[in-house]
Amino acid sequence: MRLWKDKKIVMNHKKIIRIMKKYWLFTKIRRANPYRAIMKKTAEHRTFENILDRKFNQIVPYKVFCTDITYLFFNHRLAYLSVIKDIATGEAVGWKLSRHLEMSIVLETIENMKNNSNLPLDGFSGIIIHSDQGFHYTNPQYIERIKKMKMIQSMSRKGNCIDNSPMESFFGHFKDDVEYKNCRTFEELNLVVEEYMKYYNGERYQWELKKMTPIEYRNHLLNPPK
Repeated sequence: MRLWKDKKIVMNHKKIIRIMKKYWLFTKIRRANPYRAIMKKTAEHRTFENILDRKFNQIVPYKVFCTDITYLFFNHRLAYLSVIKDIATGEAVGWKLSRHLEMSIVLETIENMKNNSNLPLDGFSGIIIHSDQGFHYTNPQYIERIKKMKMIQSMSRKGNCIDNSPMESFFGHFKDDVEYKNCRTFEELNLVVEEYMKYYNGERYQWELKKMTPIEYRNHLLNPPK
């Protein structure tokens, strides 16, 4: 417009764009704002109501799960452990150890839970899965995966770790029981995690579970003595 009005020069706007690109000329006006893109992406994330609301005294297996991620420092390196736990029995029903804190860690935890042969054969419909409001659990990928499984999402209030205390307790026991810091490689750490999960579910007796292991207590609740 200015070329035509001031100089009487007719030039197609596409040609102007080509010239600008050729000589690396970029306007400062209306330049893409990277923070706006981040805000847009974050806006796609959703939070959910705290349905669990600290009702941790569950007595029916496969009704309420909780999940979280913790950090594991070993041999001057860092790994991440994601776990899904049945609140009623205390049983770890799915877990994944990862070198990276990407979305795959929670998605693969779900897949490992689905492949757990001890879980109900009729699917996961109606099971509440509770988490904090972390990036992974508000991510559209995670939300869609949970929705397809017909599970119900529940979330802790922002910044309130007590709302997910069963997971805090589980990770606390893990870090007390396991000498994971002595592991030299990621593979060794993964083996230690797998061994602990088997021990925790099948051998670690707990007072609050009537002195049973999580698996024993789960079977006890599903098949109570007559």
